[in-house]
Parts: sequence; C-alpha cells; structure tokens
Amino acid sequence: MESSYTSLPQVRQRRSARSLAVQSLGPLTAIAGVVWAIAQPYRVTLLHPHGQGFWWLAVEPPLLVVLVGVLFQLVVAPGLVRDLEDPPDDADR
Repeated sequence: MESSYTSLPQVRQRRSARSLAVQSLGPLTAIAGVVWAIAQPYRVTLLHPHGQGFWWLAVEPPLLVVLVGVLFQLVVAPGLVRDLEDPPDDADR
C-alpha cells in the first residue's frame, strides 16, 4: 500500500563562519559576565547589601554584562544570522 505522505529530503545548510561568530557573541558575553562576577565578587553587592539602595543592588556591572549577552542572543542575533544566511538579491547590487 502506498503512503499518501510524501517525504522531502532534509537539506542541511552549513552555517558560515560569520553566522557562527554572531551566534556565539551572546553566550560568550554572558559567560564573561559570570566569570567577572566570580573573579571579583565584591562588585556584586547583592552578596553584601549593607546599607545599599535598590539601584545600587540592581545595577551591577557583571549582572548587566550577563543581561546584555542574553538580550543580544534573543533579540539581535536571530536577525543578523538571517541576514547573513539569505542570499543577496540581484536588485541590491
């Protein structure tokens, strides 16, 4: 009996080095923030909040670096990778 479903061959496209570099920027930045927080724990005043206000506790440089890495990976990188992988149109030349 013949199946009514047709299977299309899976085409795996190899990502370019530029796409891989853009995709790795976010995680590498977040890892750098974590390493910074571990290397200099005195910069993270959440660990010792004696007499500190909200903004002093919320705006920590290592935590901001982690946040920027995550936001880059979720918001900026997908569009950049899509632009890098799409073939250019002849009208753009």
